[in-house]
Amino acid sequence: MIIVVNTRLLIPNRLDGIGRFTFETLSRITRKHQDTNFVFLFDRPVGEEFIFSGNITPVKLFPPARRTWLFNWWLNHSVHGVLRDLKPDLFLSPDGFLPLRGTTKCLPVIHDLNFEHYPEDLPVHYSEWYRKKYPLFAKRATRIATVSEFSKQDIASLYKIEPDTIDLVYNAASEGFVPLTNERISEVRKKWSGDAPYFLYIGALHPRKNLVRLIQAYEQFRNTTDTNIKLLITGGEFWKNEALKSTLESMKFRNDVVFTGRVNDTQVREITGAAFAMTYVPYFEGFGIPIVEAMSCGVPVISGDKSSLPEVAGDAALYCDPLSVESIAASMKEIAADDSLRHKLSEAGKIRASHFSWEKSADALWNSMMRTIEQA
Repeated sequence: MIIVVNTRLLIPNRLDGIGRFTFETLSRITRKHQDTNFVFLFDRPVGEEFIFSGNITPVKLFPPARRTWLFNWWLNHSVHGVLRDLKPDLFLSPDGFLPLRGTTKCLPVIHDLNFEHYPEDLPVHYSEWYRKKYPLFAKRATRIATVSEFSKQDIASLYKIEPDTIDLVYNAASEGFVPLTNERISEVRKKWSGDAPYFLYIGALHPRKNLVRLIQAYEQFRNTTDTNIKLLITGGEFWKNEALKSTLESMKFRNDVVFTGRVNDTQVREITGAAFAMTYVPYFEGFGIPIVEAMSCGVPVISGDKSSLPEVAGDAALYCDPLSVESIAASMKEIAADDSLRHKLSEAGKIRASHFSWEKSADALWNSMMRTIEQA
């Protein structure tokens, strides 16, 4: 059996969201199914750390697919050519992109449809391309996989897809997200926040992550409490965000908002484990991996109550309305003032996080792949 995989988001030292999903599931699937031949398609030099086992053949295809017009060429010429020549049993695409030509059975993983609901949050050329192409990808797909029941229903509704052809493959927290000792927490805080406790956001600085309201809520929280709790924001810049910049410039407590920039995997685990609380309040989210990472560390979570987040956090988060600065600030105030609440959320979070694992995710994706191959 031959399975060709779009692995263009396996980028050394830059495994964000979809890249992390790709890494964690494929590293397990390829090792577990040694009798299957996998062909990994890259659009840049191949990182050797992504050749997980001897049954993987890496192929670098031209051109680097980093712009919309290059997406089209890469998919419908380069990838299509590989599928035409190899005639594999399946093409798996963890970022949802598919060539629109050919007859190969295809399984895209469509993580969410944020670009359909909030097109203004993306540069126009990306927004238009996604809204034009993803309905075609969904139509071309033999089956579809996605990462939450919320996204499954959203895809089925917007693209008129039968729900029973959409398979659920949850995300999870990677190894190493564990509770830290008090001594280690102190060491991490000294490094990143001047030894102060901190609320934490981890992820892209994308408009839908709602950082403007989060920062405004933090300012309101600091104005109404006597505390030295800081706000730590970790992640590389994704889209330019002038609203975020102007909000920061007008803040009284702007020096207590700490931007770490992109950090490595070990640092992400330590920064998460040392947080006072995770504050993850996007107004649209397909899953929300940082919530599960924080819960795995025993860190209490403040979560938005929209889209997939209640499905992921269950009863292990303090919820707020992400569209209300006052609601976010009130949750910060409540969690800062109530030791018993923080303990309750910490314990509930560890239990909730145990429901997710990359082993389960890999098995679910493999089962979806097999259903796709077997589908008439």
